[in-house]
Amino acid sequence: MQRLVVPALLASVAATCPALAQPMQINPYYSASPYQASAAQPGYGAQPQYAQPQYAQPQYAPQPQYVQPQYAPQPQYAPQPQYAPQPVYQQPEQSNLGGGFIEFVFTGGRMRQPQPQPVYQPPAPPPVMQQPAYGPYAPAPVPPRSMMQVQPARPALDPRFLKQTVAYKGDEKPGTIIINTPERLLYLVQDDGKALRYGIGVGRPGFTWAGVHQVTAKREWPDWRPPDEMLKRRPDLPRFMEGGPDNPLGARAMYLGSTLYRIHGSNEPWTIGTQVSSGCIRMRNDDVVDLYERVKIGTKVLVI
Repeated sequence: MQRLVVPALLASVAATCPALAQPMQINPYYSASPYQASAAQPGYGAQPQYAQPQYAQPQYAPQPQYVQPQYAPQPQYAPQPQYAPQPVYQQPEQSNLGGGFIEFVFTGGRMRQPQPQPVYQPPAPPPVMQQPAYGPYAPAPVPPRSMMQVQPARPALDPRFLKQTVAYKGDEKPGTIIINTPERLLYLVQDDGKALRYGIGVGRPGFTWAGVHQVTAKREWPDWRPPDEMLKRRPDLPRFMEGGPDNPLGARAMYLGSTLYRIHGSNEPWTIGTQVSSGCIRMRNDDVVDLYERVKIGTKVLVI
């Protein structure tokens, strides 16, 4: 049996060897397959050319230029003091003789003299650093004493002393001025039984008076010359004061006959309705200007 099988195997191996020795055909498109036809493979056309897109580079705004800030100069401090160098201590030469009589014999009587020790001096204290000067210190100004004093509150003017039109039932003709001292009121008689009424300030006790006079002169922003009688009582008053807002005669003045009395304005309106003058009749500046325009030279003035 073995004799038949072995020759048969050898014969089959020999038959297959030529086929295995042939080179293998490799197709670039298809692999060899016993089930595929050997027809020629179709060719492929040229690959299409694609245009590359052009990208525009974005334009960036220029970077801002950095400006180096200017700093205030640093204050200059006083230079550091130069300290004296510390003393160097030197050790005395050491002898191997032990000192005493033996050293005296061997050195020929020249004993080692003791070296003076340096006196320690403490270093000087560091100086106090001077702060940079920023200008002299100026204390806050002190206001004058007159400004520090609290001014007293001024009383409000009584509405009764404001200019107003009232009824008049007297016998005086229109245009006549009537001064009612007890009431602290001045009347300018009008037509149709009417009168203009103004508040006034009158003379203090002992300086009031009564009588009939005429307006003999008129002045705008009059100068003031205190009479001798007033200067005797008040020697501190000025001998002359030019007309203006600070003048005690105010904006207008109407002189009464040959007397020293006047109807005038005032730079102290809170005194209207009181007894403060030396006999003159004072009014608010607004009221005296109004009366001044209505009154003529020769106007009758009745003081009661």
